Amino acid sequence: MALFERATLAQLLKNGLQGLQLDLSQAQQDQLLDYLALLHKWNHVYNLTSVRDPVQMMTLHLLDSLAAVPAFVGATNVLDVGAGGGLPGIVLAIARPDMNVSMIDTVHKKTAFLTQVKVELGLANVTVYTKKVQDLHVKQPFDVITSRAFADLSDFIEWSRHLLAEDGRFIALKGTAPEDERARLQERLQGDWKVQDLQALRVPGLDAERHLVFVQRAETV
Repeated sequence: MALFERATLAQLLKNGLQGLQLDLSQAQQDQLLDYLALLHKWNHVYNLTSVRDPVQMMTLHLLDSLAAVPAFVGATNVLDVGAGGGLPGIVLAIARPDMNVSMIDTVHKKTAFLTQVKVELGLANVTVYTKKVQDLHVKQPFDVITSRAFADLSDFIEWSRHLLAEDGRFIALKGTAPEDERARLQERLQGDWKVQDLQALRVPGLDAERHLVFVQRAETV
C-alpha cells in the first residue's frame, strides 16, 4: 500500500485550493486530509475506489470534487446519489458546513464507511442512507441532487426525480460532455427535463475533461 505522506498531501491540497480559488479554513483542510487518510486506510478492505495512491486520490477525487463546490452556491439541502466512498458528498459537507448533505448507496460496506467518516470527522450536517434511491422517501425534498460517475443521466433523473424540490436541479459530475446521454434524456423523459447548462471544469493537476451537467424541470428553465 502506498505511503500516506500528510505533509506532501497538505501542500498539494493548498496548491489545489489556490488554483480553484476556494477559500477553506485550516480546520476544513485538516478535515479533508483526515477524510483522505480514512479513504486510503479502508480502501483495501472496502474497495471504495480503484485508485490506491494517495497523491492520485488527492487529484482524481478530492480536487475533482472540490472543483464542483462553487456550483452548489445557494444550496441548503443536497442529496448525493450512489455516494460510494463519499465523493462528492463528504467533500461538499466539509467545504460547505452550512449545507445539509445526504448520501445514499445500496452497498452496505460503503455506507458503513460513510457513517464512520461522519462520526470521526464530527460532520453533523451529514445523513447516510443504505437503499436504492427509488425507495427513498423524505419529508423535505432536496434543492440539489448530485452524482459522480453514477449512471446514465436519464436513469439518474428517472430514479431520483421524486426527491427533488419543484424549483430544484440536478448537478451531474461527468468526464466528457455526454452528448448521447443528453439526447437520451430528451427521448426517454419526453421533454419534461432540460439540460439547463453544461460547464467545463479545470481540476489542478488533472489533464482530462471534466464537466458539470445541470438539469431542471422544463417549465423552470
